[in-house]
Amino acid sequence: MYNYDSTSITEATEIQNYLRNKVSLVTDIENITTIAAGDISHNKDTDIVYAGIVVLSYPEMKLLSYSLVLAKTTFPYVPGYLGFREVPALLQAWEQLPEKPDLMILDGQGVTHPRRIGIASHFGVLTNHPAIGCAKNMLYGNYSPLGLEKFSTSPIISQNEHLGYAVRTKDNVKPVYISPGHKVSVEDSLKFMKPCILKHRIPEPTRLAHEKVNLFRVGKLKEGFHTNDIQPDLFSGV
Repeated sequence: MYNYDSTSITEATEIQNYLRNKVSLVTDIENITTIAAGDISHNKDTDIVYAGIVVLSYPEMKLLSYSLVLAKTTFPYVPGYLGFREVPALLQAWEQLPEKPDLMILDGQGVTHPRRIGIASHFGVLTNHPAIGCAKNMLYGNYSPLGLEKFSTSPIISQNEHLGYAVRTKDNVKPVYISPGHKVSVEDSLKFMKPCILKHRIPEPTRLAHEKVNLFRVGKLKEGFHTNDIQPDLFSGV
């Protein structure tokens, strides 16, 4: 299992430059019936992380199951190196899934990254699985202003290369930033994510992953693999 606790930033950069050469931006999915998303929660000033992956039906967006793992990391939070802090714990949650989903969404960047290897690309290459990044904040590249209405999009460009999309998920709210991680094309990263956009700013898979890991962190859920047996009212109003 991967552990980056003793990895320096210089070594992490070398690893990223190695991994980026393995990223494929050719879609390697035929029919999507399940989609998953991963997220991490942590208590401030501790080395404990709460990792979770939720699996949903696609395109219905019904929660099917989830995997929760308690782990530790001492790799610091450094912009551009999120994968080194979060991927090892997410890989443990991934291994707990008895059946792997068709597509994985990560709460962070895909190739919209200075070295084209954000957390979604990092995770996708290590698992050799199709992955997309869906970030709440912009890290790399530029985009032209987009409309204020839901589903307005604007390409994210860097050095004349199309890397992803800024996408308005609700009228008059800040966009999210979608880019391929691995085994998904730039255009398909947007196509696959559109059914995930429901009534919240955050697309449903990553929203539910965030909800689960926070319930786990405060002790309302237990570590391990679970089918969806939580009462629906836990999610109301979220």
